[in-house]
Amino acid sequence: MKAYVFVLLVAALVTYLTTGAARRLARRIGAITPVRERDVHTVPIPRLGGVAMYLGIGFALLTASQIPFFDPIFKNQAVYIVLLSAGAVCLLGVFDDLWQLDAVTKLAGQALASGLMAWQGIQLVSLPIFGTFIPSQGVLIVLTVVAIVVTINAVNFVDGLDGLAAGIVAIAGSAFFVYSYLLTKSSQDQYSSLASLIAAALVGACVGFLPHNFNPARIFMGDSGSMLIGLLLATCTMAITGQVQPSVLAESKIAPAFLPLLLPLAVLALPLIDLGLAVIRRTRAGKMPWQPDKMHLHHRMLGLGHSHARAVLILYFWTATVGFGVAMFALVPPKPALLFAGLAMVAALLLTIGPWRGRRATGVPQRAEPQNAEPQSAEPQNAEPQSAEPQSADSAPQSSSTPSESSVLSGLSTPVKPRVPASGMAEVPNSAETRPRGLGLTEIQDETEMNSRMRRP
Repeated sequence: MKAYVFVLLVAALVTYLTTGAARRLARRIGAITPVRERDVHTVPIPRLGGVAMYLGIGFALLTASQIPFFDPIFKNQAVYIVLLSAGAVCLLGVFDDLWQLDAVTKLAGQALASGLMAWQGIQLVSLPIFGTFIPSQGVLIVLTVVAIVVTINAVNFVDGLDGLAAGIVAIAGSAFFVYSYLLTKSSQDQYSSLASLIAAALVGACVGFLPHNFNPARIFMGDSGSMLIGLLLATCTMAITGQVQPSVLAESKIAPAFLPLLLPLAVLALPLIDLGLAVIRRTRAGKMPWQPDKMHLHHRMLGLGHSHARAVLILYFWTATVGFGVAMFALVPPKPALLFAGLAMVAALLLTIGPWRGRRATGVPQRAEPQNAEPQSAEPQNAEPQSAEPQSADSAPQSSSTPSESSVLSGLSTPVKPRVPASGMAEVPNSAETRPRGLGLTEIQDETEMNSRMRRP
């Protein structure tokens, strides 16, 4: 166990230290993720984080080659074939991060890298379906390539939030490691295995990358990282089924024969569900399966009202619940394992749809109140001119009056600033309380004119 922990720490340290250089390189060569409609980040972010992860994994595996405990693994070329295939998909991802390759080109590159591993013997050797079922060699190679390509794209699809893909693969790799380590230790005298070694290096690279990638992310892993960790996660599955025969597993005391087939599906449940739903959703809408949208599981978590970091942590919990819930069958009897899995599922459901969500879950926009309040503040201003309506009854007969009289009346009808008429008359108070009661405005004007005529010589 100490040797595996050492490999994990080496991968984490190298990845952590080289991620800063990868970020500077991405900025220099223009490998920047723009702000697209389906994205949740608001500023362009450098990518190429997968390059640092590959360096961490490669350095960790080369370090393991110098440890005597792993000598049986390095007697053949399997580890170097894995490194070569991983480097091929990482380089393919770098090209995609720079020039946006089309889906067919990426699919062909993924198939070639997967076929290289299958051709060199890293493949499914049987299907553990209630016993040992061994198809032909050609069928096994095709199934291996399909399984690896599906895993690569499932991890790529789930890489939509800061730290989501790295955290999910770290948890899935940890479940793989626990299962493969205990399985190999119980069935073999020398319990160093390729599956456990790759899982330890993969978990270390993800852990070392997460401080740079968790929300708010300073760098993205890009396709160079998502395809890399997807291929290595699938390689763990191939290595488990290739090194331990189902007949031996059925005779062991730690797990039933179908567990090697169920565990890969369990630890990849979240990415595979997201991939399947995306393919069905897009094909039903008349789109190609690789055309992007904003309906992934992480988008739906944000739509439920969870914050960015909370959505990522809840999806972590779901991955651990399903992955370790199945792996528990390799550790404890079935009844305690079922109890643990059931309680974890209930907790995950409460975290997902429980009352600890944001305001978006209620359907009320977060900024709706200030926007709706602004038009309401203008209503008193619109109501002010209506206060002059009682005076309009007095000013109605003035339609045939002279211009001087209309100017006086307009001044009287203004509640704030009285106007001085053009005829030079004295200012008339604008308050209705200062007028003689019983007389209207017309009578006041007539009486004023009569008095001025009587004073003339």
